[in-house]
Amino acid sequence: MNILVTGCGGFIGYHLCKKLILDKKNIIIGIDNINNYYSTKLKKNRIHNLKKKNFIFKKTDIKKINSLKKLFIKYKFDYVINLAAQAGVRYSITNPRNYLENNIGGFFNILELCKEFKTKHLVYASTSSVYGDSIQFPLSENLNTDKPLSFYAATKKCNEIMAFNYANLYKFQATGLRFFTVYGPYGRPDMALFKFVNSILNNKKIDLYNYGNHHRDFTYIDDVVDAIIKVTFKKRKEYHEVYNVGNGNPKSLKEYLSLIEKYLNIKAKTRKLKKQVGDVEKNHASLKKIKSFITYKPKTDIKDGVYNFIDWFKKYK
Repeated sequence: MNILVTGCGGFIGYHLCKKLILDKKNIIIGIDNINNYYSTKLKKNRIHNLKKKNFIFKKTDIKKINSLKKLFIKYKFDYVINLAAQAGVRYSITNPRNYLENNIGGFFNILELCKEFKTKHLVYASTSSVYGDSIQFPLSENLNTDKPLSFYAATKKCNEIMAFNYANLYKFQATGLRFFTVYGPYGRPDMALFKFVNSILNNKKIDLYNYGNHHRDFTYIDDVVDAIIKVTFKKRKEYHEVYNVGNGNPKSLKEYLSLIEKYLNIKAKTRKLKKQVGDVEKNHASLKKIKSFITYKPKTDIKDGVYNFIDWFKKYK
């Protein structure tokens, strides 16, 4: 079967494609615009690692509907997994137009083509950021998500509303996955784990926002990929649903940092700062809904996950 994965040069997209191509019956068409939001070298290295007979890479952009349509005509996709987006909570506060054009305009193109070509299932990335600064934990999918703290989160909330409308109006299956702080090898340089390890090894100070009191539901990449694949290939009655994809066991940023220090055997130099605009205090995923739909049990303990990242980072650098 033919599967389109947008954002295949990104962190989650890369690991997803890596798993999907193991099944030789799958033909994976991966697209990415390889933008310079962070290291294009890292993105190109990920894509290079995917070079297999059943993986086809096309450099294109979800904002370009004509280029996208040609791919839909040629490959007649059975499944579409949309992970392409302008990422980053903090960047969205200073560059909101990028998010409007990519995350809303680009996603509209995906919806239009899934409708036109009668795609079996569209799975798309949402985010735990849609919950805003909630005080109800664990965060369940039925909570109000009308008060996002960043424009990034606002665009993802829009995606959920757009997908709900299109799926129900045009009768195709669509699923949004609210990812909770995904980490692991080949991770994003703008995320805490990459930044912390890189700074410690280069004898630089780490910025600890909210004085290190943030709590995050750190979710290992392999568990995320497992969830995406299971959700993608499982049918259900409802045209549209959203599910949390998390670990269900939040840790403080201080605990996270102490693990990094332990595996590097170096004490970090820190600069404690107040909470940034757009940051939430805590996230903690309720996994009840996704567990009622698929067999989902996060397998990777944070100790193993952090160790695996550091092991990769030292070799990569």
